[in-house]
Amino acid sequence: MRSYRLEGSGGADSLAMRDEARPEPKPHEIVIRVRATSLNRRDTMILGGTYPLTPRQGVVPLSDGAGEVVAIGDQVTRFAVGDRVTGSYFARWIDGRINAGLIDQLGCTLDGMLAEYAVLDEQWAVRLPDHLSWHEGATLTCAGVTAWNAVTSPGILKPGQWVLVIGSGGVALFALQFAKLAGCRVVTVTSRAEKADRLRALGADLVVSSTDTAEWGGWVREQTGGIDLVVETGGPATFAQSLIASTLYGHIVLLTLQDAKGRSIEMPAALYQRSLVTISRLFVGSRTNLEAMLRAVSQHRLKPVIDKVFPFPEAGDAYRYFQQGDVFGKVVIDGA
Repeated sequence: MRSYRLEGSGGADSLAMRDEARPEPKPHEIVIRVRATSLNRRDTMILGGTYPLTPRQGVVPLSDGAGEVVAIGDQVTRFAVGDRVTGSYFARWIDGRINAGLIDQLGCTLDGMLAEYAVLDEQWAVRLPDHLSWHEGATLTCAGVTAWNAVTSPGILKPGQWVLVIGSGGVALFALQFAKLAGCRVVTVTSRAEKADRLRALGADLVVSSTDTAEWGGWVREQTGGIDLVVETGGPATFAQSLIASTLYGHIVLLTLQDAKGRSIEMPAALYQRSLVTISRLFVGSRTNLEAMLRAVSQHRLKPVIDKVFPFPEAGDAYRYFQQGDVFGKVVIDGA
């Protein structure tokens, strides 16, 4: 089988394709024929050597992938051959709060999905909704769960409230879609005015161009009366405006603390001392969170947004395309 291994931290050139024997499952493992994978920001950080969790040398990258089970161990009870599955980002984190013993991640400390076949413990995988294509099913593990937890955390949102999302990457678009499922109104901030119609087609109630309105926080607050939840993916460049846009008792979920140049978010004291906004962090979620999200995706027949699909031999090009930043949805690598 063909697989990619991460050898070093020299950018896309660190991806090495290898020919390996097809794996056989141990008693509690499943073997998956991977049909598609997708990229997240953490994957480019791992490749560039800036991710806070040290990857295992020679690891198979990418947490997100989808495929069918082609072999199972003799003690597997959760899956059968032919099941359509995806993996869970924090493979050992099933439910509850995370702790130091549960930090292993697919595509970082554990072999991920960028291979023709992947081996997972049966506890590390979940079934996919039937209406999703392989490409769509490969987009949910990281960005989908992150957005789901940002929008659905208990006590944050009620129908009719305002949600702000920034950009058009995977997390932002999933957050837009999940917020609309929850009956909320959504403002999207984009640097590209030509994306406005596509964002409105996904359900955005207001779209603001950060290129035309650099100080967009005040405008958003005037238009909405204040944002109840900000899914803050912009980092240092947008945090102050998100704070200005928020209602007095708003909630900002911080997902990006640094930009590509290593600059960190700074707390604007003059703004924050006039606010009672709650600022919180989250990092993806558990298998239970993934399962809850997939139930909602299935019930509402939600379709993830895909920007571009690359052939398996062009995985390096997929990384480079993703890193240039101007994407609308998920970047997928075909596994066929």
